[in-house]
This record gives sequence, structure tokens and C-alpha cells, in this order.
Amino acid sequence: MEASDSEVQISRNNRFENGNPNNNNSLLRSVPIWPTIDGALGLSEEDSVTYARRFYKFGYALLPLLWGVNCFYFWPVLRHAHSFPRIRRYVVGSAIGFTVFTALLCSWTLTFAIGGEHLFGSVWDQLVMYNLADRLGLTGWS
Repeated sequence: MEASDSEVQISRNNRFENGNPNNNNSLLRSVPIWPTIDGALGLSEEDSVTYARRFYKFGYALLPLLWGVNCFYFWPVLRHAHSFPRIRRYVVGSAIGFTVFTALLCSWTLTFAIGGEHLFGSVWDQLVMYNLADRLGLTGWS
């Protein structure tokens, strides 16, 4: 059973909008135009590379929250896999670093919050800071 000419034409129009087989609107909609969340008000691509590199490197200087800022500010780059390859490596590196930092910080916090004296035993009194004033004799007001 062959399709009529009108059915073939409708099928072609559905596949190729305006007769252009290279026109892929879904691809165009998924690629961001701007590398930052600010859109047109944000940085140019050249400035974005500089800022992303700085945030990435300063994250290693005991400022890992800058990795989180980098991920947030360059969210369009992080979200779309094939956009802005020069910026993407710094943003993905920041995302990995921030994830590792957050996992370590949460595990350290939960170890002390949940485990406490039961986990550390007699060493607990030297680890905690809330009794520091008592140990140094700073609580007397006389």
C-alpha cells in the first residue's frame, strides 16, 4: 500500500521545517547562547573563560565554595554538554571538586554530630570546643 503524494508531503514538512533538512529546532533550543546565568547582561565568552579559570584555581586555595559559585554562575555551560568547550572543563572540574568537598564536609559533620562521645570515647573532651572556656579558666567573672 503506497502513500499518496499529500501524505508524503505532510511527512516531509513534519521532518524538515520550511523545507530545510538542516533546520533542527530542538537542537537550537537546547544550546545556550550565553555562558552565564545573566544572559545578555553577563560576561562575554572570552571574559567567561578568564573568570571560570580563576574560580576553578582559587577553589584549590582553600576556598572550595568558589567552586559552587562557579557551578551556579556558569549553569548553562554545566547543563549543556556540547556548549562552550573552553569554559566547560573549568566548570566540570569545579562541580567535581565541590561535590567531593561537600561529601567530605558532610561526613565530617555527621561523624561528630551523630557519633560524638560514643564514637570517640575519652578523646572527645579534647576534640570539642564548647568546653574550651572551662579548660582555660575563662568562665569566672570575679
